[in-house]
Parts: sequence; structure tokens; C-alpha cells
Amino acid sequence: MLGFSVSGPNAQLLSSFADFADEQDCRRLTSDLIINWAKDRSRINQPFTWAGRLAIVKPFAAYMTRLDPATEFPASPIFGKSRRRLTPHIYTDDEILGLLAAARALQAKGELRSVVFETLIGFIAATGLRISEAINLRCCDVDIEARCATVRMTKFQKSRHVPFHRSVTEALESYLQIRGRFVRQEAEQAFFTVAGGQNLKKRTVHGVFQRLRAAVGIIPRGSHSHVRIHDLRHTFICRRLERWQAEGCDIDNAIAALSTYVGHAKVSDTYWYMSGIPDLMAIAGSRFEGFALGEDSYV
Repeated sequence: MLGFSVSGPNAQLLSSFADFADEQDCRRLTSDLIINWAKDRSRINQPFTWAGRLAIVKPFAAYMTRLDPATEFPASPIFGKSRRRLTPHIYTDDEILGLLAAARALQAKGELRSVVFETLIGFIAATGLRISEAINLRCCDVDIEARCATVRMTKFQKSRHVPFHRSVTEALESYLQIRGRFVRQEAEQAFFTVAGGQNLKKRTVHGVFQRLRAAVGIIPRGSHSHVRIHDLRHTFICRRLERWQAEGCDIDNAIAALSTYVGHAKVSDTYWYMSGIPDLMAIAGSRFEGFALGEDSYV
């Protein structure tokens, strides 16, 4: 029998596969064994789920191949891709304004608390930063006069400059005036902070955001079970693409710039929004139809 022990994030599923292999009294890995386990022991009868289960067994199969050349694994992705992007919630302007208003209502718990969450949400909505990037900004990273923030060593160990609109500058100046009454501004201190100068914790931000979302009554329109603060980043990217499409911009050049601005590792991550968001797909389809009929010079 195969009999092996496993650990790590996929340990439970790999243990399930080991049990299944033992039940079949299997002495080597075969494609039929793996496929049968992926389908028969899955509680969700969906090819996407089966594909994910195959992906979990694949590294083990590769290891077993070194020990036993007769080891088999399905040669092609018979169930399709094992990973997919879920359609995010794209906020309306009214929903974002509602979130900002709900943040202001936190004032009863402290003036700095209300203004920091209002400014943080507004800043993410206006720049498309990841939540971790925003809460890790230091005072020296935000240049009000130059209207630019420096994001240092972010998700892919890269730093970048993020220019912002003058309206954002006005909101940040207002925030700093109130912040200054509670916390001394020091270069290495967190830009978004609560009284006492403590850094905002991601868990705290997510918790507060969900209370604000509930207060506004926002209902998810994407594939996730609830709206998230990260969807503000998705909204920023989508609105920028929609505007460029409407203006007839050179999308290839524009997306390359946008990919750098938002810190994507690959430009294909930015192109995904053209196919992953229904509204953008409708615009792209309309543009392509015009191109095909000779009515438009842009695709």
C-alpha cells in the first residue's frame, strides 16, 4: 500500500487521498486512482473543484515518479483550470460616499478614529492601494506637496511611486490637521494611526470596514459572499479602464502604465479586468464590433 503521512495546508485532502488509495489496496499511483478520488470523494460536484484536488496531488505524484517510474498522473487538465479569479464587487459612487459617511459616524468613539478610517477608505478608493500598502505607509512616504506616495517593498518586494489627485491632497491635509492634535508627526511613524501613535492592524481595519459596510447596507454583486475593502482597489482599476475605453485611448499602452501604478507583477493581471468584469466585457465587445464593421479604429 502507498501509506504516507502528510502535513501543511493541504494535509487534510492529501490524507483523504491516502485513505482512498489504501481502501483500493493500491501499490502505485495511477491516473484512474487519482481521477476517481478527485470525483468520488468530493462533496462538491463541480469540475473546478475536481481540478483543484488534482492540483493538490500533483506535487506528490511528481515526488513518487522519482521513486517509481511507473507512477501515473493525468497528462492534461481534464477538468479545466484549478484556479480562477472570482468576480469582485465594483462599488458605485453612492456606496463609496456611504462608507465615508459611516466612517464619520464613528466620531462618538473618538475624533481621530473617525477621520483615520474615513481618510484611509477614501485614499484606497482614490489610489487603488492594497490595504497592507496603505496601513504600512510612514509619514515620510507621503509627500503632500508633490502629491505622491511611496510604497516600499510591497507584495512582490518592489517599491513604486503612486501620484494622487489634488482632491486627495486636500483630504490628507485635513486629516493631518486633526491627527496633529493627537499624535506628533514623526518621519518613521505610521501615516494612518490611532491615538497614541499605534499602527493600524489589518484585522482591525477589516472588522471596522465590515461594520461600516453593514451600516450602509451594501449587498454583494460579485462572486464573493460579502463585499471587501480590497474591492475598492478592483473598483479603482475598473473605473480607470472604463474611462479610457470611453475616451478611445490606446488601451495597450494605458494598461501597461496602470499595471505599474497598481503594482501588478504581470500586465496580464491588469488585462484580466477586461475579461473578468461584465461591464468592461460589454464595452470591449462593443468596441470590437465597431472595429470589425470598420466604424472604429480602436479595439
